[in-house]
Amino acid sequence: MPRNGEFDHGVEAAVVTGATGTVGSRVVERLADGGAHVVGMDTRPPSGSRPRFDFREVDLRDQADTWESVHEVDPDAVVHCAAISNPLDNPGTRVFTNNTDSTYNALVAAGRVDAEIVWTSSQAAYGALFGEDWVPDYLPIDEAHELRPGDPYGVSKVCGEEIAKSVARRYGVPVTSVRPATVHAGEARTRPPREDADLGTDDLRGNFGSYVDVRDVARLVEAVLAADCEGHEAVLCVADENFGWKPVHSDPGAGEGDASPDWL
Repeated sequence: MPRNGEFDHGVEAAVVTGATGTVGSRVVERLADGGAHVVGMDTRPPSGSRPRFDFREVDLRDQADTWESVHEVDPDAVVHCAAISNPLDNPGTRVFTNNTDSTYNALVAAGRVDAEIVWTSSQAAYGALFGEDWVPDYLPIDEAHELRPGDPYGVSKVCGEEIAKSVARRYGVPVTSVRPATVHAGEARTRPPREDADLGTDDLRGNFGSYVDVRDVARLVEAVLAADCEGHEAVLCVADENFGWKPVHSDPGAGEGDASPDWL
């Protein structure tokens, strides 16, 4: 039975990659609390344990290990969150090859066992955040906006979405590419505003103050699993307000809690 009965996804067994990362750990929490048995995969094991959760130390760049592990679990759903997300502190080649190799291996493994797939693409696929001289064609940005990244992280996510489309076509499984804004993982769900932000002077290569709370990313993953999806679809994941200017909607008391699960 899903937690609070919010989303009836019917997933009994799930694989979550990047399970000890910021987003992956929250997806584990959400699905396990909802009654699913979750197998987390990552290169860094958690320091503790929790009910309805098992961990496997898997480097997703290794095709054999990835395919074998997913095959043995035989999950109803695979949620792929693993990635190197910062091209500024890592060599571009490492970012690109890690992200594309791991995404291909994880998504194809999922397709081969007929599992529904949800994976985290990024707003960087548009060219935001790390691309030089990037300006959107229009605001607000939507799913139909052209993808034209100039950095290795954004390019890896565009390649990942092409992999997602090919897996949906080849194996006939639903695949959803979630494009989160900058993920906020603070204790309060609403990110504190940046008082000095000025749209007229701030660097347009950024994302105009867009963000999303990590708990809402996990919630969207669960909502996707409960939806009647077919083929491939990309969806944005952003908060109602931005953190640079006056919020459009605000509920200061909503969703407060620990910044990270206590089993990590």
